[in-house]
Amino acid sequence: MTLWHGRFGGTPSSELLAYTQSLSFDRRLAHDDISCSKAHVKGLGVAKIITGEEVEVLLTTLDGVEAELDSGQFEFEYSDEDIHTAIERRVSELAGDTGAKLHTGRSRNDQVATDLRLFSKRELAGICSRILEFQKLLMGLAESAEDVYLPGYTHLQRAQPVLLSHYFLAHGWALARDFDRFVETIARLDVSPLGAGALGGSSLPLDPDFVSMELGFAKRFDNSLDAVSDRDFVAEALFDLALLGVHLSQIGEELVLWSTEEFGYLRLDDAYSTGSSMLPQKKNPDIAELARGKSGRVIGSLTGFLTTLKGLPLSYNRDLQEDKEPLFDALNQISLGLSSLSGLLSTAGFDFSRMRKAADSQYLCAIDLAEWLVSKGVPFRKAHAIIGGLVRDSLERHVDLGELVDAHPQLGAEAAALLLPGVSVERRQSLGGSGTEAVKIQLESFRLMVSTEEIRMDSLTTR
Repeated sequence: MTLWHGRFGGTPSSELLAYTQSLSFDRRLAHDDISCSKAHVKGLGVAKIITGEEVEVLLTTLDGVEAELDSGQFEFEYSDEDIHTAIERRVSELAGDTGAKLHTGRSRNDQVATDLRLFSKRELAGICSRILEFQKLLMGLAESAEDVYLPGYTHLQRAQPVLLSHYFLAHGWALARDFDRFVETIARLDVSPLGAGALGGSSLPLDPDFVSMELGFAKRFDNSLDAVSDRDFVAEALFDLALLGVHLSQIGEELVLWSTEEFGYLRLDDAYSTGSSMLPQKKNPDIAELARGKSGRVIGSLTGFLTTLKGLPLSYNRDLQEDKEPLFDALNQISLGLSSLSGLLSTAGFDFSRMRKAADSQYLCAIDLAEWLVSKGVPFRKAHAIIGGLVRDSLERHVDLGELVDAHPQLGAEAAALLLPGVSVERRQSLGGSGTEAVKIQLESFRLMVSTEEIRMDSLTTR
C-alpha cells in the first residue's frame, strides 16, 4: 500500500515503482529520517496535536525500528518507495492507529529536505576532518624536509630551485581554502525545512522553531516554497567536493611524475602501489592515477546536477530525487581519495639527493644572475637579455655557464658564485617565497592556521 493510495482506484504499475523508487540509495538516510521523525513527534506533542501517551508510543516505536535497521532485521517490502515510506510503514505496523499519526502535518517534501540537510552537515564535517588530517601530514613532511630542495616547475619545465617544504605547504594552503569552503557551506545549509509541509505550511499549530532546535539546526526556514525546493546546498557541496577533487588530482599528477624512473623523486610503498599482470618489474601508482580520474567523475556529478536544477519551477518536483546519488558518490570518492593519498604519501620514500641533483643545474639560477645585475643598477630587461644570451651561448657552444659568467665584464667571480649548489634557494628573501627564512615564517603561519582549523572543527562536531 502506498502513502497516497486513497486518491487512486488502482494499484501502481511495476514499471512506475521500479522507475521512481529511491530506496536502493536513500536508505543511507535512515538514521537521519529517524531523528527527523522523533523531532516531528515531539513537536506534535508540544503543539498538543497528539497526546503525551501517543508521543511516547511513537518515540519508543521509532527506537525499535532504528534497532531493526541497525541489526539488519528490518524487512523492506517491494511497495516501499523510499526510506521514509519504509519507516512509516513499519511504525504503523507496530503502533497501529497511533503509528498512522506519525506523518501528521508533514510531507515527504519537507521531510527529505530535512533528512538531507542533517546528513550533509555531518558528512561534510567528516570531509573537513579528513582535510585537516591531510594538512597535518603535509605539515609533518614539510618539517622533516628541512633544507632539501628540488626544481620548481612552470609549463612542466624546470624553472628554479625551491625547498621541498615549500612544495608540501603549497598543497596545504590549497586544502585550507577547501576547508573554508566546506565550513561556509555547512553554515549556509544549517537551516531546518521541517514544518514547510508539501509547499505551503500547515493549518495545524506546528512550531518549526521547536523542531529546528530539537534537531540542532541554527535556524528554521523563512519561506516554505523555498524550503522544500532548495537544493543549493547540494550544488554547493558538489562544487566544494569537485574543487577538492581537482586539488587531489593535481597532487596525484605530481606523484605519478615523481615516481617515474625519469624523475625518480619518490619510491612507492608496496602497500600503496600495484603491479602488472604481465610485466613483472612494474610498480604502479594507481592511487595517484585514480585521484586524477575520479576528479572527473565528481565534476560530472556537479555538472549533471546543475543541469537538473536549471529548468525546475517552484516548488518540489520529483527531479529533485536526483540530488542524492551524485552527492553520495562524490562524498564516497573524495573521502577515499583523501585517505588513500594520505597513506601513499605517509609511506613513500623520497630521494632527496636526486631532487637536489636535478635542482643544481646552473641554468635554474639564471634569474639570480639577472637580479644580481639589477642590484648593480642594470635595468631588468637589459639584465634579462644579458643572461639569456649567456645561457644560449653556453648551450650552443657546450661551455660551462659559470665560466662565461666569471669572464663577463659586468658579472665576474661574485656573480659566478651564485651558481653554486644550494645558493639560489638561500637567496629567496621575499615573504611567501621559497627561501629558507621565508619558509620558516610560512611554516609557523601554517601551524597557526591548522590550530585554528582544529578549533573550527570542534565547533562543527558540536553543532
